[in-house]
Amino acid sequence: MSPIELNKRQDKILQIVKENGPITGEQIAERLNLTRATLRPDLAILTMAGFLDARPRVGYFYSGKKTMASVTESMLNLKVKDFQSVPVVVSENMTVYDAIVHMFLEDVGTLFVVDQKSFLQGVLSRKDLLRTSIGTQNLSQIPVHIIMTRMPNIVFCKKTDSLIVAAKKLIDRQVDSLPVVNEKEDGFEIVGRITKTNITKAFISLAETHDL
Repeated sequence: MSPIELNKRQDKILQIVKENGPITGEQIAERLNLTRATLRPDLAILTMAGFLDARPRVGYFYSGKKTMASVTESMLNLKVKDFQSVPVVVSENMTVYDAIVHMFLEDVGTLFVVDQKSFLQGVLSRKDLLRTSIGTQNLSQIPVHIIMTRMPNIVFCKKTDSLIVAAKKLIDRQVDSLPVVNEKEDGFEIVGRITKTNITKAFISLAETHDL
């Protein structure tokens, strides 16, 4: 694996921490004339990569470079169940028109289609709805189960999966989100969703367990 290349701001952060550590995130931000929020992604990367360590009520201090095995272990400890969000679900008989409205109101890119038992039956993406809306079809008369993606073409994850596994599925299948399911005898019960935003927040949390 190629070594991590730091940008200029990250190099400056490392220098400040080397010379002044332990130092809080607020103090680092003041020295760079930036906000704490602006620095959060940089601090997360430096902490996750092992250049910095963070201690509650103490601050950041320089730790050198951890082994790749140590960094990988920290990332693998992040689980789907700890970062999943509430799934946005619709019924199989909802019309395409109503699904478009629902997606817009919920501000999501994916709808999960379920039956009366909350078992996953299909997935609707923006592309599915856009493709169907092109033409002269009456969207108020087309149920979503006609256009949705069905098993076995649905990629999903479980609560106990690592976020690394979920992230790889998102990238490999080029989708915006995954349904989180419990496998039952007669189907897959949907219990959550994991998105690219969930995963990004999770990795940032490696350096943000405490607001230093």
